[in-house]
Amino acid sequence: MKEVNKMSNGYEILRNPFLNKGTAFTNEERQALGLVGALPSKVQTIEEQAEQVYAQFQTKATPLEKRIFLMNLFNENVTLFFHLMDQHVVEFMPIVYDPVVADAIEQYNELYFNPQNAAFLSVDRPADIEATLKNAAAGRDIRLIVVTDAEGILGMGDWGVNGVDIAIGKLMVYTAAAGINPEQVLPVSIDAGTNNQALINDDLYLGNRHARIAGDDYLEFIDKFVGAEQTLFPEALLHWEDFGRDNAQVILDKYEDKIATFNDDIQGTGMIVLAGIFGALNISKADLKDQKFVTFGAGSAGMGIAKQIFNELLQEGLSEDEARKHFYLVDKQGLLFNDTPDLTPAQKLFTRERSEFSNADELTNLTAVIKAVHPTVLVGTSTQPGSFTEELIKEMAAHTERPIIFPLSNPTKLAEATAEDIIKWTDGKALIATGIPAENVDYQGTTYHIGQGNNALIYPGLGFGLVASTAKLLTQETISAAIHALGGLVDPTVAGAAVLPPVSDLTKFSQIVAEATAESVVAQGLNREPISDAKQAVADNKWYPEYK
Repeated sequence: MKEVNKMSNGYEILRNPFLNKGTAFTNEERQALGLVGALPSKVQTIEEQAEQVYAQFQTKATPLEKRIFLMNLFNENVTLFFHLMDQHVVEFMPIVYDPVVADAIEQYNELYFNPQNAAFLSVDRPADIEATLKNAAAGRDIRLIVVTDAEGILGMGDWGVNGVDIAIGKLMVYTAAAGINPEQVLPVSIDAGTNNQALINDDLYLGNRHARIAGDDYLEFIDKFVGAEQTLFPEALLHWEDFGRDNAQVILDKYEDKIATFNDDIQGTGMIVLAGIFGALNISKADLKDQKFVTFGAGSAGMGIAKQIFNELLQEGLSEDEARKHFYLVDKQGLLFNDTPDLTPAQKLFTRERSEFSNADELTNLTAVIKAVHPTVLVGTSTQPGSFTEELIKEMAAHTERPIIFPLSNPTKLAEATAEDIIKWTDGKALIATGIPAENVDYQGTTYHIGQGNNALIYPGLGFGLVASTAKLLTQETISAAIHALGGLVDPTVAGAAVLPPVSDLTKFSQIVAEATAESVVAQGLNREPISDAKQAVADNKWYPEYK
């Protein structure tokens, strides 16, 4: 009977992705764990396994097939998955996350498989919140949670329960980039219903088949979730992802002064854009306080960017009134004025007076605004493909020596412009970051390296630094420290230099950002546990994809 139980335990280990080594279990381990005869005789090293698995990966014909293969590997052997990703981070990043995750979400119902230890919360069953979180954690020491209600997925809109892949992919990037222990993370899906009628009509849809709940009922559910999360995982960082514009800022405002929390669409996007702007200003030798900002797309991402730059201007000594004068918001109505109907609370901070313009009624499109304002910085989060036209870009370049132009909408089909076009239209003067990976641009003898305004450049290091330093809160001072750490990595002496460091160096600069974050937390006395050396705390908490 004992041998039966031993074998049963052995097979449980093989099915546990955090413990499984597959063919890398040594003969001694196989003997001790009841795995004798359960595996082929050869004991492989993790390097041999990685070579074998990568060869299988390369046989997959499409990016989506490659993603499915990697997700199945993750479900089987977490350590091997991250060991392989560490070797191929540039190749794997767009597959496990953006842009291929968009295809996975669209086909989630047809492709459903084990969802990487995710917790599925339903607004129809609020009494199950704590039990759901406890069951998904399965006794693990959770230090980082990524939660989504999937109302505002990338540029795709409302995808209901399918959006859980966003939380899963985000956490994979946290581990691959910064070294957060994958056993200490938890993806969470809040199924609040969906307003995507195509999903409701789909017989295979796996979520709640009713319209999204909203208002007080929705916020009450969020409050219950946060209460349960704090009870079960009091030291966890809570990361909000892809919530709708009506809820994202409201939720962040409610909890950011109470718990360690972060909204990547609002704060992360703003941070990476500001880091890119600092990189551009390092090249142009200009000052942040001398810039004029036009944001095209005034949703959660656009407003997060404006708010982040605004906060930095305050840090540099400007008053609120002085800082506000640097911003112009353009949405589908055109330039947003203080009398524009249906403004969100975030938008109201940055609206303009009609009396400032002699042609206010004509400022109903982006080109008209560019001609009236002459901005030095143009940021696109509009999901309107091709909206940065040749006429518009040339108009902007005519009035500023080194225009900073960031077409950030993704996936590729939604980008406002291509880097290649912008380089040509500005005769190589523009300083560019794109929302999706862009090839180098060769123009008139210079190779221009294009930075990617990818939040993955900053949120993994920020999050890991907060976790390692046991942060109670995320403050603007800490955010600013992380931004400056990343923005300072640009070498302005190189012709055609990118405004942001390359994804290929992701693990290196994630460490730099994590250290800057942890040092800021400790300097403010916001660490829960005693820490004498912030850098050492980061080093001590870093997880490596190696078999123990």
